[in-house]
Amino acid sequence: MATYCLTVARLQLALGQGARRFHVAAALNAKAKVSMSRFEPNSYINYDMLRSNIDIVRKRLNRPLTLSEKIVYGHLDDPAGQEIVRGRTYLRLRPDRVAMQDATAQMAMLQFISSGLPKVAVPSTIHCDHLIEAQIGGAQDLQRAKEVNHEVYNFLASAGAKYGVGFWKPGSGIIHQIILENYAYPGVMLIGTDSHTPNGGGLGCICIGVGGADAVDVMAGIPWELKCPNVIGVKLTGTLSGWTSPKDVILKVAGILTVKGGTGAIVEYHGPGVDSISCTGMATICNMGAEIGATTSVFPFNHRMKTYLEKTGRGEIAALANENQDLLVPDSGCHYDQIIEINLSELKPHINGPFTPDLAHPVSDIGSVAEKNGWPLDVKVGLIGSCTNSSYEDMGRAASLAKQALDKGLKCKAQFTVTPGSEQIRATIERDGYAKLLRDVGGVVLANACGPCIGQWDRRDVKKGEKNTIVTSFNRNFTARNDANPATHAFVTSPEIVTALAIAGTLKFNPETDFLTAPNGEKFKLVPPTGDELPARDFDPGQDTYQHPPPDGSGLKVDVNPQSNRLQLLEPFDRWSGNDLEDLRVLIKKHNVSWVVVGDENYGEGSSREHAALEPRHLGGRAIIVKSFARIHGEYEIFLPLEAKRHLPIDFNSSVWSVNRNKLEETGPAPLKAVIKHSDGSSETIELNHTFNETQIEWFQAGSALNRMKALQK
Repeated sequence: MATYCLTVARLQLALGQGARRFHVAAALNAKAKVSMSRFEPNSYINYDMLRSNIDIVRKRLNRPLTLSEKIVYGHLDDPAGQEIVRGRTYLRLRPDRVAMQDATAQMAMLQFISSGLPKVAVPSTIHCDHLIEAQIGGAQDLQRAKEVNHEVYNFLASAGAKYGVGFWKPGSGIIHQIILENYAYPGVMLIGTDSHTPNGGGLGCICIGVGGADAVDVMAGIPWELKCPNVIGVKLTGTLSGWTSPKDVILKVAGILTVKGGTGAIVEYHGPGVDSISCTGMATICNMGAEIGATTSVFPFNHRMKTYLEKTGRGEIAALANENQDLLVPDSGCHYDQIIEINLSELKPHINGPFTPDLAHPVSDIGSVAEKNGWPLDVKVGLIGSCTNSSYEDMGRAASLAKQALDKGLKCKAQFTVTPGSEQIRATIERDGYAKLLRDVGGVVLANACGPCIGQWDRRDVKKGEKNTIVTSFNRNFTARNDANPATHAFVTSPEIVTALAIAGTLKFNPETDFLTAPNGEKFKLVPPTGDELPARDFDPGQDTYQHPPPDGSGLKVDVNPQSNRLQLLEPFDRWSGNDLEDLRVLIKKHNVSWVVVGDENYGEGSSREHAALEPRHLGGRAIIVKSFARIHGEYEIFLPLEAKRHLPIDFNSSVWSVNRNKLEETGPAPLKAVIKHSDGSSETIELNHTFNETQIEWFQAGSALNRMKALQK
């Protein structure tokens, strides 16, 4: 979170000089002005600024730097004075860009409107990808979404026009794919209001998923706070081949680190094996790094990134990055807090699940493991696409398997859906015949959107509670995430394995060794999939779905209906009274009383964590007491996040908690005391830790960071 405890003069400086200093899509070479994309002809890149900051920090620390340190420390607001200790200090940073998907952009833009500022201080975009429900097919589902979400889309389009935010209309594609195609490039620091923003690490970026409040900080031109990350190094050797894909790298890493093993760290891939992975493959690996709790993930700049930049119309940026490659790779001898080594030549295809993305299995074992555990063997639906795996290469490899099956007269035994990552991908796979092959084998091409990956799926082939198996190329497979059915056993794997299992119709099929049977009785094996990394004839951009904001939107009005059931302008939360929290009931009583959440480890894991924080506070929640918080969730200053030192005694029926907050005047992890009154009349006292720094305490006392910012403008 950015620091709001500024004098009015410093706030004006942040909105003026600071914003101009960093009004670049990334800090890269002042010598050259080049188009970031066809949508931002005035953006420029400046590697000189990045180099200057890195040199200052390297001299101060007197040691080699990892790649992630170079990019993060290269964006410090005060590289000469900032205290830098991995895993401990809070860094004040100047990100270059903000991206918001439509579900989270609503809250972010409502908060920005409440700030009273006239225009965003850094390049920002809104992407309409989360509100399109998969039902019939792409065109029909898109039209229905435009009708159902008309009010939301109008609000976002009008707010974007007024405040200088680019607007990608529904049907444009998934936010992370559009960022990779247009806005990401080596050395950039981007924050996005979605967990899978780290997708951009495939182009050598530090892209971090945040809550909407963080996005508002950056859009306001105020330094943004991030706890200085540790760095986990993943050394890759060998070469990918055959059925093994980039997805298998992160599936393997998830199995090693688990869903919380990357918390507080950036995962940095390096080693000779990197060059065997395509740029979009690297993006796949970084994207799903969110499932291990990592702050973000990143790859070093190489020729695969250069080629991708050139193919997506950013050849000048590719040339500049090539000239400054020393800034975009780790220093020799740099230190990692943890090292994982993976030999890509020995890596086998994996499938993870069910119900958690870190339960890793080799594909060769999944049939027997499923039988042993009583998991349904029949694959009901195979789903490919999503922000994780919807590149041209992904679609090409899946289509190569579809063609093999069709040549033998086979179609998918399971239902099969295809989600293109962007309008550009959709148009290109249509032109090049991939989409036809995928439809002919039994697939339904859905809209360019998140769809079933985030639960936007009107699934009707099974009843709620009916036990069944689906396989996806998505990133998350938590209970009921995809179809709202808690009995659905969802597995995540690569698009090519999904396609093979959809053709075979069973988890017991191992495409590396098993045979399929053609209608004429012929037995045959699928040949390992192939697919071009990038289209030979360049990309087909498809329909133009971008709305650029006007030069001056001050005279425009934001479209919010006062009678709306979906949107309303925000009212500020009340300030802290200064008193202790007393007689808090456990969990929601919704009787106009204050209450407390008591939970376990990694609280707040998953998506839409800002809503998960704002809604309890709106309903009267005052504190959350758990063993540990997931990244992001514990950083909201609208409630009091507390971690217990020992086992939490919980009596859900009648226990009452009181929390002494006097220690909030101190910085760091100062202990607070909580008194628990039980239903039998007994009571006990336990110690709890908060991790607010001085600035965050001020935000909490003001009722929110937004309240604090408004107060400073008066």
